[in-house]
Amino acid sequence: MSSLLALTLAATLAAASPPVLTLEDALVRARKENLDLKAAQARLAQADTASRKAWSGYLPNITVSGAIIRNSDAAIIPAGTLAPVDVVIQPLVQRQLQVEARQAIIAPQLWASIQAAYQSEKVAAYNVEQARREILFGVAQAYYGAAAQAQAVVVQERLVELNSARAKDTKVRFDAGTVTRVALLRAEQDLSRAEQDLIRAKNALASAKLVLATLLALDNAEFEITNPPEPQVPVKTEADVLVQRALENRADVAASREAVELAKTNKRGVWFSYLPTLGVTGTYRAANAAGFTGQSDLWLVTFGASWTLWDGGLREANLSEASARIVEAQATARKSELTTREEVKRSQLDLESALANRLKAEQTVELARESNRLTDVSFKAGVATYLEVADANTALTNAEIGLVSERLQASIAALRLLRSVGAFEARPLDSDLKDPNVTPPTIQPLPAATEGAQQPAAPAQEQAPEQQPAPQQ
Repeated sequence: MSSLLALTLAATLAAASPPVLTLEDALVRARKENLDLKAAQARLAQADTASRKAWSGYLPNITVSGAIIRNSDAAIIPAGTLAPVDVVIQPLVQRQLQVEARQAIIAPQLWASIQAAYQSEKVAAYNVEQARREILFGVAQAYYGAAAQAQAVVVQERLVELNSARAKDTKVRFDAGTVTRVALLRAEQDLSRAEQDLIRAKNALASAKLVLATLLALDNAEFEITNPPEPQVPVKTEADVLVQRALENRADVAASREAVELAKTNKRGVWFSYLPTLGVTGTYRAANAAGFTGQSDLWLVTFGASWTLWDGGLREANLSEASARIVEAQATARKSELTTREEVKRSQLDLESALANRLKAEQTVELARESNRLTDVSFKAGVATYLEVADANTALTNAEIGLVSERLQASIAALRLLRSVGAFEARPLDSDLKDPNVTPPTIQPLPAATEGAQQPAAPAQEQAPEQQPAPQQ
């Protein structure tokens, strides 16, 4: 009985359906397991040490050193007129200990270095945030592509089922002598072509799942895809409003602007190198030789100033280089703003075109369904031929696959518009970007449209295309 139960349980587990992966599940896993995102966060952790390194030059530095020296000879002044006791100038085995503490008091160049370090950390945080947004956008894009491919597989499966039924019906009619052999060959050919198309569609789905599994750091792609919710975006918002929102929220634009300030701070640091520096050093020494003072230990405090008057023209060269870096950073920042403006406007145009193409595809499907219904009625009445029915089925299948493709393009266009505006998986730039546990909303609302309310890029839940009627024998 136990063996029978074990076999039954094993068969049940083997027949269990694979887990279902939703879009939200994919994004949650990508935030935690995506390898590119982990590498970016590691780079941010490395850049986060810049300020501590800069402060190390301004905070106290304490060093301790010791030594044991074996001299070849000992030097001792015997007691006499110079000293009442023997004075050891150099013992045979000499032991030394020294503790030294240094503190910068006035170091103008370090001031600029510390400020530049904080700015470089901010630039790194912006760059990592932008990389995070791009990675998660890639995950969402891959998921929508896999979902569209899954819908294409459903369409192809229905076509195979329909052609299989028609092939059987045609075989029965051929045996009865009511149709020609050409009709039978055409039915078998349509079935074979539909089966090959189904194989290609399944392979494309498997390939899309492999891409998604790689992005999510999954060992296998054994999961199911659901229809994701369609992005809600306003299609009538003024482009200038979206551009202004993008310039405020995009991390790459913020990074380019901060890079300009960083270049200016670095140049200020070169100017500060012309100023003198002042520091203090405290030293404590102990040894087993008292010397002429009769004390085996001593301490001293030194105030020192340093002023480089001429360094061979190095500072002048650094000033020229810093000025050129400022010009480069300003050009990069201006290009980033122009690129943002172009991406927002182009994404808005692409979304409008995608919505128009989707509407046209929906109308094409409706016409193809009606044509297929009328052809099937005529075929049952003996008016239409099998070739006309097969052509109507092919046209309907092509129209449905085209609609799936246009829905995908509309969804991707909406995602690109959200990404270009900085509203997809975007954490606020004034928040702690170094904390990987801060999770923003997947889609932030865009400014309200000037005409009408927000419209979806596609219907929230697409209904499956109507079942094509099978022929009656």
